[in-house]
Amino acid sequence: MDTMPAVQNTVADRCPMVRFVDLVSGKWAIPILYRLILIDKPVRFSELQRAVAPITQKELTRQLRAFEQRGLVRRQVFAEVPPRVEYQATALGKTLREPLAGLAHWMQAHAAELQAG
Repeated sequence: MDTMPAVQNTVADRCPMVRFVDLVSGKWAIPILYRLILIDKPVRFSELQRAVAPITQKELTRQLRAFEQRGLVRRQVFAEVPPRVEYQATALGKTLREPLAGLAHWMQAHAAELQAG
């Protein structure tokens, strides 16, 4: 007989900030998502890569796939030669506009204090 509880209460299960950090973890996650939100229209992969340079193609692909799986980004493939793929923040992804703008504002407001430390 298994004596382990069916659900374990980990910090990640209880703390919304831990879950948020998991959602946007990685050096490029927030810049990619915030850029897609600000652009607010479909954008091609190469255009997005230039907008968040110097990100690698591999890292951008990995991060976009993770956002797509979580419903934050929509990927649309057009049957053309050569194939065209566009990305856009979903309605759910766009709900992060205000919180991410708040973080950007905080960083700007406190940049000197952070560098002084």
